[in-house]
Amino acid sequence: MDESVYGWWLPPDVSTHGHQIDHLINVLHWFMLALFLGWGAFYAYCIIRFRASKGIKAVYEPIKASASKYLEIGVALFEVFLLVGLSMPVWAELRNPANAPSREEALQIRVTAEQFAWNIHYPGPDGVFGKTDIKMMSRSNPLGADFDDPAGKDDVRTVNQFHMPVGKPVFVELSSKDVIHSFFIPVLRVKQDAVPGQKIPMWFEADETGEFELACAQLCGIAHTRMGGRVYIETQEQFDAWIAEKVREAQEE
Repeated sequence: MDESVYGWWLPPDVSTHGHQIDHLINVLHWFMLALFLGWGAFYAYCIIRFRASKGIKAVYEPIKASASKYLEIGVALFEVFLLVGLSMPVWAELRNPANAPSREEALQIRVTAEQFAWNIHYPGPDGVFGKTDIKMMSRSNPLGADFDDPAGKDDVRTVNQFHMPVGKPVFVELSSKDVIHSFFIPVLRVKQDAVPGQKIPMWFEADETGEFELACAQLCGIAHTRMGGRVYIETQEQFDAWIAEKVREAQEE
């Protein structure tokens, strides 16, 4: 990972929704730091205050203290706030199907994971995916594309290269051919398991251009560390030009 790009704390956020996730992460870490320092100080105090010494008799009855009880109740209430007040609203906004962009306004992409690559399928300039069939899947045809389908003549298929335009919603249909993988783009605050036999929808939008990392965040086999790709966030003009170039290359083959 390039530290000059990703920094020492959270990776840069180039998504429209990432600030909500970052806020939750920051609050959670400050809370954990407060607990660590508070309980650490209390532990040190107890070691010093109640250390063994001459003339002090051990007390075997439980010590009754109201302060610690109230602190524990306060910690529990704050944890409820983290879950109900912060986490659940963010999750509901980002993962509720009712908040998903319409298929018409979003760029639709199909991503099929396998050991150890990301197979990415774009519908092409006509906006229509060609037919796919699991029975047609092979090493040379990992997406199971029906190359005789007219609708698929202008489809674009890549491996480990995820292109998307900036400022436009992206709707991804995620699946896996073999084992559980995890589609992870740190700068877009996107992480979703790809489960065999399921088609899992996810959506996001970028607000900055650049080249970034695509990784698998789930241990998926002996070559898991090699399962990486690149994310190219481009202007709409650059993305359209890339699609046109890939279509032209496919037609010349």
